[in-house]
Amino acid sequence: MISINDITFGYGKNQPVLDGFSLDFGQGGTYGLLGKNGTGKSTLLYLMMGLLRPQKGEVSIDGTPAGLRRPEVLSEMFLVPEEYDLPHTTLRQYIRALMPFYPRFSQELLERCLDNFEMTTDIRLGQLSMGQKKKVCMSIAISANTRYLLMDEPTNGLDILSKSQFRKAIIDSMSEERTVIVSTHQVHDVERLLDHVCIIDRNRVLLNEPLVEKDEAVNLEELFVQTVEKAH
Repeated sequence: MISINDITFGYGKNQPVLDGFSLDFGQGGTYGLLGKNGTGKSTLLYLMMGLLRPQKGEVSIDGTPAGLRRPEVLSEMFLVPEEYDLPHTTLRQYIRALMPFYPRFSQELLERCLDNFEMTTDIRLGQLSMGQKKKVCMSIAISANTRYLLMDEPTNGLDILSKSQFRKAIIDSMSEERTVIVSTHQVHDVERLLDHVCIIDRNRVLLNEPLVEKDEAVNLEELFVQTVEKAH
């Protein structure tokens, strides 16, 4: 369980992004983290990873403060940021360097993801387009087989086919204990994936509910607009 308890965080002294903010993510399932620009969605992901630390309050992962960045906690977490650089090496060499940090890394999952994305471990990372880099990072993130997988705008830069491949890769990798948190504005790309939706705005949690409709996808764009407008 990820617990965000009464936190305050800001990049400037008098401009907190989050102030007295609380939210929990339970064990298992796929969560959509939605909000307008500037509401702190990306900041929350970095706080969960312990890459940022709140000025007040606490973020904990299964009872352990995220800011301690303990190896046993980090080995169960993986973040796919919106933007990133990859080293000038082959994917095979990069994976070999990462595997020791993730004890449950699955070669089977990796091969399945790469096959799904029509890629191989022989590719050179420095020669990839933005969309290809994103597919590589998502393949590694899924294959790390961590309990918590955090993704920030994962479908940005992907073409229509790649977005479909992304959804398939996530679905194929899910287990009862895995929690996936997706922060995105591209709601139509992920709405069929989600079990749960969290909508935040101005330090408030406007909606934090499971998606109960099982026969058809929820229109997340409509739900988001209605929820935000009602709050104002």
